[in-house]
Amino acid sequence: MASTFTLRPYQTAAVEAAVEFATAKRKGKGKVKDNGLLIEPTGSGKSLVIAEVVHRLADMYPLVFQPSKEILQQNLDKLVSYGYFPGVFSASMRSRRVSDITLATIGSVVKRADLFEKCKLLLVDEAHLINPKGGQYTSFFADLPADKIVLGLTATPYRLASSAMGGPIVRFMTHTRPRTFGHVLHVTQNFELFSQGYLAPLVYKQVPGFDRKNLQLNSTGGDYTDESVQRHFRELNFPDQIVRVIERARAAGRKSILAFTRFQSEANYVAEKILGAAVVTDKTPEKERARILTQFKAGVIDVVINVKVLSVGFDHPALDTVVLARPTCSLALYYQMVGRAVRPSPGKTEAWVIDMVELRKQFGPVESLIIAREEDKWTVTQRQQELTGRYLRELEPFA
Repeated sequence: MASTFTLRPYQTAAVEAAVEFATAKRKGKGKVKDNGLLIEPTGSGKSLVIAEVVHRLADMYPLVFQPSKEILQQNLDKLVSYGYFPGVFSASMRSRRVSDITLATIGSVVKRADLFEKCKLLLVDEAHLINPKGGQYTSFFADLPADKIVLGLTATPYRLASSAMGGPIVRFMTHTRPRTFGHVLHVTQNFELFSQGYLAPLVYKQVPGFDRKNLQLNSTGGDYTDESVQRHFRELNFPDQIVRVIERARAAGRKSILAFTRFQSEANYVAEKILGAAVVTDKTPEKERARILTQFKAGVIDVVINVKVLSVGFDHPALDTVVLARPTCSLALYYQMVGRAVRPSPGKTEAWVIDMVELRKQFGPVESLIIAREEDKWTVTQRQQELTGRYLRELEPFA
C-alpha cells in the first residue's frame, strides 16, 4: 500500500527515527524502560508522520491513541489514504472495533487491555497529556505485555510543575520524576517550519492595561486564583475590552477570529455584544458544538469565544486571528492557543495574535522557541534565555 502524500524532509527524518527505535527495541537492543518521543510542532503534519510509521510497522499491530474524536478523525483519514481501514474503538465515535491497526481514545479502552494482547506498538498523539504519576494511560500500559513499544508525539514536550514556595516551573517531559518518556528520537524546530514557509507568519499585537503582577497564585502554585483574575478583570472592565478588540479586528478585515477566555460568564457577555458570535465551552452539547465549529470553518460564523477548549487538536487553517484573553502560567497552553492560527491557507498572508494578558511578554514569540540537548538534558530556550528548569518569576520579560 502507498500514500498519495509526499513526506517533507523533517517528516521523513521523524519517521525513520521512530522506525529505527521500534525495530531496535523489538530485537531487544533498545533500553527496556525507555519510551520514545517525537517532538513535532503544531502544523507540522503529525497525522502524516503517524500514518507513515503505522504503514512501516503494520506487522506490530499498532494501537494509536488520540485525546479527542477530532484528532482521531484526522489520523483515520490519513491512514485511509494509505489504503488501510483501521478499527476504531471510541465511544465518542460510536465504534468499538478492534483490528490489526486500531485507533482509540484512552477512556474507551482503559479497562480493555485484554483486547490488545497482540499489540506490540502503541503510538500516543498529544503525548504531553499523559500523567506520569498515574491516570488512564499509566493504568493501561501496566496491563499490557512487557515487550510493548511506546512512541509519543507532541508539540509541547514540557509540563507545568509547581510548588507553594517557588511557584510555577516548566519541566521537560524526559526530566520529570516519574516520567513516561525517556528518549527523544527526533525534534522538528518551530523556526524551521516558519522560515521555510510551512507555517503562516505571526503578527503579535499587544493590548495594554493588563498586569499579571496583580494576580495571585493558588495554593499549589501552578495557576492564578479565579478570585484574583476576576478582580483584575473587573478593574479593567475586561469583557468590554475583549468586545472592542474583536470589533476592531473585524473592522480591519479579519475573517475568522477565535478568542480564548477563562470564564463562561465573560464569554457569554462578549457573545451577546458581538452580532453573530458563538460560544463553545466544555459544557456545550456535542451536537451544538459540532454545529458551531462546522459553521465557523465554513465562514458562516466568524467569531467564536471558547472557554477551556479548542487549545489542542482544533484544525482550522483559515483561522487568521487568535485573541489571548486567558492568563496562564503554562507555556504549553500558550503555545497551543497560538498554534491554532499557524496553519497556512489560501489567501491567508499572516495570522494575528492579539495578546490581552501579557503571554508574549511572559514566554516570548512561539516561532523562536528552541528545543535542544545541552550536555545531559533537554531544554527549551527563548532568545538565549532558558525556560525549562526555572521558576516563572525568575524569567526576564521579553520585549
